[in-house]
Amino acid sequence: MNIPLWFAVVIIGYLGVKLTHVPRWMVFVLLIGGFLLADSFLGGPIESGINGGASIIGGSK
Repeated sequence: MNIPLWFAVVIIGYLGVKLTHVPRWMVFVLLIGGFLLADSFLGGPIESGINGGASIIGGSK
C-alpha cells in the first residue's frame, strides 16, 4: 500500500494533536523547521547522527 507523504504527515500530526494535546502551532513550527533543516547544510550531519545512534541502540555496528 502506497500513500503520499503529505497524507501520512497530516494523519500523524492530527493524531499527535488529539492524543498529546500539544498546540497546533507547535506542530506546524516543528514540521516547517524540520523541512528547512533537512534541506540545509545541517541535514547531512543530523542524518548521520540519527543513523549512528540507531545503530548503537539496535546493537549493530
